[in-house]
Amino acid sequence: MQSNMVEAIGRGLGQILETDPSALLLGEDIGVNGGVFRATAGLQQRFGESRVVDTPLAEAGFVGAAIGMSMVGLHPIIEIQFDSFVYPALQQLIDHAGRFRWRTSGAQGLPMVVRLPYGGGTKAPELHSDSPETIFSHVPGLRVVIPSDPLGAGQLLLAAAGCGDPVIFMEPKRMYRRGRQEVPESFTACELDRGVTIREGSDLVLVAYGSMVEVASAAAEALAADGVSAMVIDLRSIYPLDRDLLLGAARQVGRMVIVQEAPRHCGIAAEIAALLQEEVADQMLAPTLRVTGMDMPFPLFQSEDEALPSVARVLAASRAVLGY
Repeated sequence: MQSNMVEAIGRGLGQILETDPSALLLGEDIGVNGGVFRATAGLQQRFGESRVVDTPLAEAGFVGAAIGMSMVGLHPIIEIQFDSFVYPALQQLIDHAGRFRWRTSGAQGLPMVVRLPYGGGTKAPELHSDSPETIFSHVPGLRVVIPSDPLGAGQLLLAAAGCGDPVIFMEPKRMYRRGRQEVPESFTACELDRGVTIREGSDLVLVAYGSMVEVASAAAEALAADGVSAMVIDLRSIYPLDRDLLLGAARQVGRMVIVQEAPRHCGIAAEIAALLQEEVADQMLAPTLRVTGMDMPFPLFQSEDEALPSVARVLAASRAVLGY
C-alpha cells in the first residue's frame, strides 16, 4: 500500500498498541484531536482513553510519569508536540531515563520512546523548528534515531518500541506529507543501530539523515549529470552511529560530504568527520566537508530557506571535495 510518513507512523503506533498490551501513548492533544500533525488520529477511539492519554501541557511532568511507568512494566510512547517543547523535560531524560540501566548495573532497562517532530522547512515559528539531536546524542543511555521516509519510519518505530532502552525518535516534520511510498500491511522492526545505503556510488559519499536525505539524493542526481557517481547513506541511527557502514564507505570511496540541518558547532557531522580522521585518515583522498545549518536560533519563516542546507550548497561542497 502507498503511505506518507505521518500515516506510516500512525499505523506503526496502532500495530504496537494492538500487539503489546503494556504499550500506551501519552501526549498533548493526541487523543480527542489525534495530535497536532494527526499522527495519532483515531487511536483513542480504537484503543480507549487509558491507552491513548491526553496529557496536560507539562512535558517534565508526563515524561517523568512515563519513566515511572516504564519502571513498573509499562511501555509508554510519548509525543512531544514540537521539538523545542521537549526542553522542560531534559532533566527527566538526561538525569533519569538515560542513567537508569547504569544505575541498576544493567539489571533493568527503561523501555520508552519519545517521539519528537523536529526541524524546519514548514514555515513554522522559530520555537517549532529546532534540530536538537546533538543534545540527546551526547547522553549515554539514550538512543537517537531519525527516519527519512515512510518505510523507515514504520520499521524504526517498531524497533524503538521493542528496544528495552529509552529511544528518542525524531521525526522530520518536513517529510510528514512529502510524497508517498510503498509500505507493507504490517511493519517489521529493522536493526535499530544501523544506517542504510540508498544509492551506490564510487566517486563520492554523501551522508545525511532525516529531511536532508532528500537534499543529498537530489544532489547525487545532479552530480550524475556531470558523470560523478555519488553514494548516498541514510544514517537513521544518530546515537550510536553505524561506524562499520561509515568507515566501510570511506575506505571504499575516499571522499565524503556530510549534510545536517542542525547548527554546525559540535554537530553529528563533526563527530563523523572526527571518526574518519581517527580511523581512516590515511585512506581518504580529500578532506571531509560539512554542509550544515547555522549557529544561530532558527530564523523566521521569511529567511528559513537561506538557513537550511540546500542542493546548491551540497553540490558546492561535493565539487570542492572532488576538485572541480
